[in-house]
Amino acid sequence: MTGPRLHAVRGPAGAAVLDLATGRWTLLDPIAAGLLDWPPTPAERAAVIEEATARWAATGADPDLVRTGLTRAAADLDRLRAGRPVHHTLPGPPPTVRFTPHTRPALHARVAAVTGLGAALLFLRFLPIRHVVAVARAATRLPGRAARVHEAEQTVAAVRAAGAWWPGRVACLEESLAAHLAAHLTGRRVHWVLGARFAPQGAHAWIEAEHHVVGQDENDRVWPYLPVLTVPDSNR
Repeated sequence: MTGPRLHAVRGPAGAAVLDLATGRWTLLDPIAAGLLDWPPTPAERAAVIEEATARWAATGADPDLVRTGLTRAAADLDRLRAGRPVHHTLPGPPPTVRFTPHTRPALHARVAAVTGLGAALLFLRFLPIRHVVAVARAATRLPGRAARVHEAEQTVAAVRAAGAWWPGRVACLEESLAAHLAAHLTGRRVHWVLGARFAPQGAHAWIEAEHHVVGQDENDRVWPYLPVLTVPDSNR
């Protein structure tokens, strides 16, 4: 039985890969990103490597160096994949980014935020990331409707107010998961997104409502990030 699948997204700068078995990110340059779709059997792989080597050699590259580099990169990816499927997320139009909301959350939003933050901290502390994602997906089955942007902003503001009392780490992963859970507890559906960027390299987590990224710090998070896994949209 194969382990949890890999989630990947391709962009002009390469590919970002999230391994749900470990929670680790791998950022690939454009050449290595192309290896994600190469055939798995040794004979087919060798033929593709030779074809790619010939293309690079035609531009003046040393064929032995190209062949060695491609073979090594393919072997590294084989170890990463370990026979597991790769779910490719198709990047869509970039979302609108809304920065830190300045709003006073309602009482029900504050209560849900405390519950959501406590749950998020426990889940991320004691569960593997694949189980955390499963819990986030389960929350989407609660009854409700799609959140409006101002409702999602209230939720983020409430989570940040609750997090101010927590002595430990409340970074983007904890905050976004807490906002996702809190929103669904109040009957408002948002999207929880895990993504990455290439320049500078980094991973990030956030929530979206009405195709708006909600609650970003304009002095901290420089867009664009590519969404790699979206709950509830990504396939299992």
